[in-house]
Amino acid sequence: MHGILRKMLVMHDKPVRYELPVGEDQVSVNALLGHHLHLRHTGKIFCIQCGRKTQKSFQQGYCFPCYRRLGECNLCMIHPERCKHGEGNCTPDDWVHASCMVPHIVYLANSSGLKVGITRQSQMPTRWIDQGAIQALPIFSTLNRFQAGIVEVALKKYVADKTNWRLMLSQANAKIDLVAERDRLLQEASAAIDKVRSEFPEESITLLNDQTVLEFLYPVIEYPEKIRVLNLEKATSGISGRLMGIKGQYLIFNDGVMNIRKYGGYEISLGEGCCG
Repeated sequence: MHGILRKMLVMHDKPVRYELPVGEDQVSVNALLGHHLHLRHTGKIFCIQCGRKTQKSFQQGYCFPCYRRLGECNLCMIHPERCKHGEGNCTPDDWVHASCMVPHIVYLANSSGLKVGITRQSQMPTRWIDQGAIQALPIFSTLNRFQAGIVEVALKKYVADKTNWRLMLSQANAKIDLVAERDRLLQEASAAIDKVRSEFPEESITLLNDQTVLEFLYPVIEYPEKIRVLNLEKATSGISGRLMGIKGQYLIFNDGVMNIRKYGGYEISLGEGCCG
């Protein structure tokens, strides 16, 4: 199989089902568990937005002009509390407007441990699966990304906001009582939350009292004892190994792990066996 690589598509099932887009095809990755695979980079990279050939990929798949031009590559995508929506730079037909000026969720998740994060309401539960979370619990809804970012900043003084991806890939995490953690966090951060909510109209930020914790099971035969990163660009003969699991956007091989999302736009060949 030959074509341009994209991030894996995910379906919330038990376990999570993964499909890997390679060119026009979509490969059922779950069906390849336990098989020996070979991935080789042809040396060509194409922008996932405009399709042009590029020498280097920026921000997981963009050419430099698209990286400079597109709203999805702005710094406020990483720091939503810095959103400049109030300056009138987002037109109604702009990607940023469609992606940021829509309902968002502030959540707690258990990926490498307890963390707080935000996502578009429409991205549940994809966002949590992409992070390799085994549990997630929405705690606030907001009218837009900027508001969610402000709430997240207030909460991350009391809880982590990053995933330790090495830890996430090295073990099956122990479950956490997310409802209890939510109640503890809301109590500890009550003053900060009240201050944030007072800065916006009353209906802008809503506390969610749902007790339902979403849980995710990943297709993993065996977790690696030591994390070794497999680099598709530096592996001149390609990456070969027995597929031992899939978690987040990572393929777990018997001798290392590969971040599929990092290689969006890379042209590859994929086959079974040591030589593809």
